[in-house]
Amino acid sequence: MYMKEKERREIEERRHYPLDTRLKENIVGQEEAILTVAATIRRRENGWYDEEHPLVFLFLGSSGVGKTELAKQVARYLQKGNKKGFIRLDMSEYQEKHEVAKMIGAPPGYTGHDEGGQLTKKLKECPNAVVLFDEVDKAHPDILTVMLQLFDEGRLTDGQGKTIVCKDAIFVMTSNLASEEIANHVLELRREAKLAAEQRQEGGEVSEKVTISRKFKERVVQPILKAHFGRDEFLGRINEIVYFLPFSQPELLSLVKKELDFLSEMALNRHDIHMSWDKEVLDVLADGYNIHYGVRSIKHEVERRIVNQLAAEHEQELISSGCTLHLTVSRPKDNSEEVAPTIKLQHITEAGHEIAPNTGANENKFFSLATKFFSLVTKS
Repeated sequence: MYMKEKERREIEERRHYPLDTRLKENIVGQEEAILTVAATIRRRENGWYDEEHPLVFLFLGSSGVGKTELAKQVARYLQKGNKKGFIRLDMSEYQEKHEVAKMIGAPPGYTGHDEGGQLTKKLKECPNAVVLFDEVDKAHPDILTVMLQLFDEGRLTDGQGKTIVCKDAIFVMTSNLASEEIANHVLELRREAKLAAEQRQEGGEVSEKVTISRKFKERVVQPILKAHFGRDEFLGRINEIVYFLPFSQPELLSLVKKELDFLSEMALNRHDIHMSWDKEVLDVLADGYNIHYGVRSIKHEVERRIVNQLAAEHEQELISSGCTLHLTVSRPKDNSEEVAPTIKLQHITEAGHEIAPNTGANENKFFSLATKFFSLVTKS
């Protein structure tokens, strides 16, 4: 009775709060990727899938576009906070043939056979986990053979000969294979869409949403995957190949705002410093985006152009607890495009006026030195 009531509630919850809606709340952009993953999991949740095989995804795209984060969010949704329900293996640690034992455990008679493998040990604890194989293209071919058995039969035999059945698990592989081709193709599609809109003289913003065609996938991406993995049966066991695209301009602005909100919260909670910024600051920071590094390039840009200033002024005691800072953009007077605009920290008084950032502190230091000097002269 309890199980039926629990199942009914879960179905009702999914109906009113579907997975794709949840994922979009935590991931910027990647709408097509989210819809593809959510639709596949929905088939499983509602009983429209092959129970003899686990779900297998391959996430393709540049670094820092949300591949790992999407896998984490899927685990968070399915496992309801169970930390053992998300298993992550960095496949760059499995580049050698002998490291198969590290994954499934060493056989009897070998050192460490009692410890178990990094994957098999965790799958025993949670057979329906979400398993992430990060950067799978770096793994040794013998590792791929083990994974093929896992994907095909939903079971894995460890080094001690014990079989772990995990047909209810979800396996996610990430890879940077074909990321350059995917990124260039998407940028070209966006340029073509923008040019077409300008020729039609359409007003308003041009939509940067694009879809990768089946023709591109078959002619460009599939040959790259086949050349690397070298076996059709491995690729054939993948339920969905999911494509992650470079961020569009609106998505970049959203990412920058997210980073600034995080920085503002840190400034308030750690240092009791209030921060605000002009809208133009978002545009300047978004220009630091690099398609090869994704959201990491935005984070580094914020650290380089803003956090460095904050840390330097904090060290010199030019900012203190309770102060208010406002970020603005300063451009060269000749509007030269060769000189990058700078981001300034403005110190705001309680009346809302800007003050020179160094004035108060320098005046206090000067007064203190003058007082000491006068005292020494008087004593002498």
